Amino acid sequence: MESITVDGTTLEVRRWPGDDAGPALLLLHEGLGCVELWRDVPELLREATGLEVVAYSRRGYGGSDPRPLPWPVEYMHDEAALLPDIVDALGLDRFFVIGHSDGASIAIIAAGRGDLEGLEGLVLLAPHVFAEPHGLAAIRRAGDAYRTGDLRRRLERYHREVDVAFWGWHDAWTHPDFRRWNLEAFLPDLEVPVLLVQAEEDPYGTLAQLDAIEAGVSGPVDRLVLPGDDHAPHRAHPGLVVDRIARFVGRVAS
Repeated sequence: MESITVDGTTLEVRRWPGDDAGPALLLLHEGLGCVELWRDVPELLREATGLEVVAYSRRGYGGSDPRPLPWPVEYMHDEAALLPDIVDALGLDRFFVIGHSDGASIAIIAAGRGDLEGLEGLVLLAPHVFAEPHGLAAIRRAGDAYRTGDLRRRLERYHREVDVAFWGWHDAWTHPDFRRWNLEAFLPDLEVPVLLVQAEEDPYGTLAQLDAIEAGVSGPVDRLVLPGDDHAPHRAHPGLVVDRIARFVGRVAS
């Protein structure tokens, strides 16, 4: 595991080496994720594409420096603002972003602002562009599981400051102002190809999220809807999802 320092914050990084002549695949994790919680997906992507895969843990997650609590409702906008500097620190000239959940939202903001020079395409896994009541209810249930169940124990092996990671995410999403959170204004400026992937019964977001992205972006869109209710389709269906990503990246990069 290596690290980079951006805006005075040290972030953990892991690379899976691949073809230096091609674009890299940059992974942005979910709201409770980190480098390690991508599990075997980065290696599967490297094997399927032959390309370098890079993942980092955002502030407050994994082994990266903590982020002070409370996190603002606009915390994903803050992380998107840092992304161009992170790309520079990683030395990425050409790349695809593969974002999961919060990571997908961060990618949408940064790409919609036109801040990601060298971006060739987006893969958005279970993305969010607006808040939905049933998704907010799922986050409140996660809070109950963290307080009274075994969720904290399961997460603490992955995060240096597990309470920062969990409550930063949870309390921002359950803040009353989050009901007005919306990223649809960023979509028209997304001109790169996009691959959307989601389970049809995702507890954190309905397929209306994919519909809004497909209707709002300016570039071409591919869409993969999978059976089940898993919020991490790449972990529930790794073979299907990795194959689809590899075909998407291969087509766009060529």
